[in-house]
Amino acid sequence: MRTKQIIDQYIKFFEEKKHVRIPNSSLVPENDPTTLFTSSGMQPLVPYLLGEAHPAGKRLVNVQNCFRAQDIDEVGDNRHTTFFRMLGNWSLGDYFKKEQIPWVFEFLTKRLNIDPGRLYVTVFTGLPAGRQGFDNIPKDTESEEIWRELFRKENINPDARIFYCGADKNWWSRTGVPEKMPTGEPGGPDTEVFYDFGSELQIHESSPYKNQKCHLNCDCGRFLEIANAVFMQYKKTQNGFEELPQINVDFGGGLERLVAATEDKQDIFQTSLFLPIGETIEQLTKKNYRENSRAIRIIVDHLIAGVFIAANGIRPSNKGQGYILRRLLRRSFDNFDVLAGAAPPAGRQGISSIITRIVEQYKDTDEYLVKKFELIKNIIFEEEQNYKRTLSEAKTFISKKYNKTGDELMGITEISAEDAFLLYSTHGLSPTQIKSMGFSFDEQEFVDKMEQHQKISRAGAGKKFAGGLADHSEKTVKGHTATHLLHQALRDVLGEQVHQTGSNITIERIRFDFNFNRKLTAEEIKKVEEIVNSKIAENLPVHFEILPISRAKDIGAIGLFDEKYQDKVKVYFIGGASGARGPTAPHPRSASPLAYSERNEDYYSIEFCGGPHVDFTGKLKRFKIVKEESLGKNNRRIYAKVE
Repeated sequence: MRTKQIIDQYIKFFEEKKHVRIPNSSLVPENDPTTLFTSSGMQPLVPYLLGEAHPAGKRLVNVQNCFRAQDIDEVGDNRHTTFFRMLGNWSLGDYFKKEQIPWVFEFLTKRLNIDPGRLYVTVFTGLPAGRQGFDNIPKDTESEEIWRELFRKENINPDARIFYCGADKNWWSRTGVPEKMPTGEPGGPDTEVFYDFGSELQIHESSPYKNQKCHLNCDCGRFLEIANAVFMQYKKTQNGFEELPQINVDFGGGLERLVAATEDKQDIFQTSLFLPIGETIEQLTKKNYRENSRAIRIIVDHLIAGVFIAANGIRPSNKGQGYILRRLLRRSFDNFDVLAGAAPPAGRQGISSIITRIVEQYKDTDEYLVKKFELIKNIIFEEEQNYKRTLSEAKTFISKKYNKTGDELMGITEISAEDAFLLYSTHGLSPTQIKSMGFSFDEQEFVDKMEQHQKISRAGAGKKFAGGLADHSEKTVKGHTATHLLHQALRDVLGEQVHQTGSNITIERIRFDFNFNRKLTAEEIKKVEEIVNSKIAENLPVHFEILPISRAKDIGAIGLFDEKYQDKVKVYFIGGASGARGPTAPHPRSASPLAYSERNEDYYSIEFCGGPHVDFTGKLKRFKIVKEESLGKNNRRIYAKVE
């Protein structure tokens, strides 16, 4: 079944279950410096899973473009990709297991026509007694019984289809297993669905798992996880876990894997989505897929991911998203050049043909790729030229390091693993490319260095995500409210033509970007500070309302208008005609049955925002601008702190 067919069936199915479709969030998170890419469908929804009201309601559905940098080195097998689409549906304090599990089963078997006889599931085994106070979460027998009944109705023995797994497989929280969760962190058990490609596939002589017993989470390729429903039910406390006041469902289904299941293709790169791209590479390089599958899979995946990242305006660089894009492109160039031989077909035309095929394959679901095709091509071609210069620089590095030039340089056949890793980490060279230049090295030592590098990178990535969109720490929440006050204060001092162009909020400081054509004077900076601090001293009330976007604009709400807004949006109001209020005062909303947006009150700030915020500005205590600088033509940046 084609990807668009699956997407259409999925959205239609859950809209019939009274879900509202929400937009696909940007692959590069907007105004969130703590995570490089959107890596799951739930990532943009964390604040709502934690209790924030969503403008679209309690039942949501969407298809989210995702990228996981930590999977780069896994690509090459039959199922791993860095870029993928996640089908998601959510219940925000509405339905739970008895609705979600039958819906998943119905969608898979009735709408996608997947044979139920090919499905297996895992459920959570519970936390055993005596596990450091975490023994109050029982075995998930409720999910088991629901699955049992579903299999029985299909005349399938449930004993052979349902398996229990521990917290390392069937528990979800932002920080991992229960022991790693901080106090106050939400999480819960999940249930996963696997598709069975057939037992005969695991005994192939070339399989490293041929002598091992196969199981659902085996890496042999027989079973493929295609769906996962998380039941976010608990909150960590000092004494174990307690039930959340709002229990949620977070479902994710990998689109590419569902295509593989509907087409019964154990190798996802042989499905209708990826196959035409791989065939283009075969035609260009004159190499067949069967004997070169790993290299072709890497080229396909990395160029697809590169196309989508470039479409977001990211350019290759030595840090952040640009560094990831550079790694992807250069690894794809390496593998393509090795397959094509010493003279790649028609130079640029080879990569261009692959990019063209990728856009053709994705245009029905991501039509903006067609509009941005020239931008994408130019970014990738520019990096190709930069990479050629890098190869020349690498030879210069080796020449200086080993004091060899000309023919003597050509005689160098072995370099240290340390130098090889330096070429990899600082010049973007892969081991394949280093070897293709004629240099050998201790590969095990290189692997050890790479694993250490990846361990550090993954730890950093985990830290980024844990503190990112889901960061509701007191300091960060104060920072969100402070940016609203700063935004309006800048407009008060510099004029209403000023508007926000970006922000970056951490527990240490606030970074706020805005349009302006010159450096601020010391007097202007002082005035902005005074205004913000005066609004803090007034202890103004802060609240939000969910409004139609047209109404929000009518009442003068400001914000990042280049973001993707829905029909209804969350708008935060600061202040009001009622003036200052302390924490014990009645909420101004109770003064009238009319919504704030319908009353004739004078608010200091009205702004689009997902939150969270403090309820009174007095909780900020004090605001200080640390630095103001240029970001280039007509764009400025302010660094500030709030107590």
